[in-house]
Order: sequence, then C-alpha cells, then structure tokens
Amino acid sequence: MVQADISQLSRECNTWRDALRAFRDEFTQCKQKLQQLAGRPLSKDELTEVEHYHNQFHIQLINIHDLKQSIKNHDRKVNYETGVHNGQLNDETLADHENLYDQYQSLEHRLLDLREEFKNFLERAQ
Repeated sequence: MVQADISQLSRECNTWRDALRAFRDEFTQCKQKLQQLAGRPLSKDELTEVEHYHNQFHIQLINIHDLKQSIKNHDRKVNYETGVHNGQLNDETLADHENLYDQYQSLEHRLLDLREEFKNFLERAQ
C-alpha cells in the first residue's frame, strides 16, 4: 500500500473527464458539419473523405466515452480504497492511474490530429 495525494488523483481524473467532454461536444458538432457538407454535390474523392471522417468521428466518440467511463470507475475505486484503507492505495491502483494517463494522452493526440485533418478538409471542400 502506498500513501498518495488522493485529492490530486481525483483532480487529474476530473480534468481528464472535462477535457474528454469538451472533445465529445466538439466532435459531435464536427459530425453535424460533415452531414451538412454531405448534402452538397461532392466529387468521388470528397465522398470518400466524408465517409472516412464519418467513421473516424464515430470511432473516436466511442473511444472518448469508453475512456471517460474508465476514468470515472477508477476515480470511484480510488475513493473507495482510501476510505477502506485509511488513505492508502494499492500499488495496482496507482499503476492503473498512470495507465489511464497514458491512454488519455494517446487519445488526446489522436483527437488533436483528427481535429486538424478535418479542419483542412473543410477548408478544401468549401
């Protein structure tokens, strides 16, 4: 068991979840923009890109949801363990926290790349 700054871990979880909510809202709006764009006459290449972005938004929204739920469950586990073990956490729980942070950073990187790619696509398509 390890003594950890529980409030810091909870703040990190909340920060990650807030950022994921913002990405979810942004990519939901991107899907709407994509649907509007798909209603216009498009070239075969543009239609292929529309399908690509439609699939990517769908996949990434699922990834956002899944990671957000994992973080939420982890935060609950942290709070439970600290209550049961007098402020102590299992080494495994701390390792889970680091793993979730790695997952968050990886997803954030993919989402930022997708945001930029989609922005460039919109500029070309308009």
